[in-house]
Amino acid sequence: MATLFSTNLSLPLIQKGKVRDIYDIDNKRMLIVTTDRLSAFDVVFDEPIANKGAILTEMANFWFEKTSPIIPNHLTLEPLDGVLNTKQAALVKGRGIIVKKLKPLAVEAIVRGYIIGSGWKDYQQTGEICGIQLPTNLQLAEKLPQALYTPSTKADLGTHDANIDFHKTVEILGQNLAEQVKQVSLKIYQFAADYALKRGIIIADTKFEFGLDENNQLTLMDEVLTPDSSRFWSKTDYKIGTSPKSFDKQIVRDYLETLDWDKTPPAPTLPKEIVQKTAQCYQIVANLLKQKI
Repeated sequence: MATLFSTNLSLPLIQKGKVRDIYDIDNKRMLIVTTDRLSAFDVVFDEPIANKGAILTEMANFWFEKTSPIIPNHLTLEPLDGVLNTKQAALVKGRGIIVKKLKPLAVEAIVRGYIIGSGWKDYQQTGEICGIQLPTNLQLAEKLPQALYTPSTKADLGTHDANIDFHKTVEILGQNLAEQVKQVSLKIYQFAADYALKRGIIIADTKFEFGLDENNQLTLMDEVLTPDSSRFWSKTDYKIGTSPKSFDKQIVRDYLETLDWDKTPPAPTLPKEIVQKTAQCYQIVANLLKQKI
């Protein structure tokens, strides 16, 4: 499969992020191109994951449509050839989307349905996740009594997100908006978790990003419920007490945890088999989610 690591389009570049290249169209619209770049622990790697950008775009658009009755999103559904020439439109076909310009909120909305990752580490040390007290004797990967909203700050490129409690989000966003973000995040997660479980996928946790439109209406943006923003587990292979089989970049994270690396640039080189296995997992979960029940 062909890979797209970076783009250089005729539109003004706003930002080259960890995975996405963002271009300016006008005062109301942007073009977002999802490349095949891989980031883990907020560090970008030199090895692309084949077809990753196309899969992420397809999955995000799928979920944007599914969740549109819950909350509006940033998609305009305009064709690429309206803003790009034929050659450039073909280059980013299936990866590029034209979106509304929004005022992004300075909080990442994380929802956890199961205890894993940084949440598990926090729980082992304090019995809490983001200030939320949890029952004693929970095991690794166990389903939580109820899904938790555990927000974080939004990190700049090359720096790490930091978990914060809900009170901190109130300081950042104000009471009403903070509460709205919390409730809609939990609602989206529960809808998606129920949908995915019927197709053999456990959504262990995920993160959402929101912005405000010109009317200050809360709007879902960036990406939603992809293997880059979520932990997808195989329901068949799921077992409490062990790190479950994963359909996301946890394969990469698990490999990196075996290295003597401080999680800062430069990134280590990924073995070919890790790159190939990650690409296969992205495709598998995309296919599973599209199943008709």
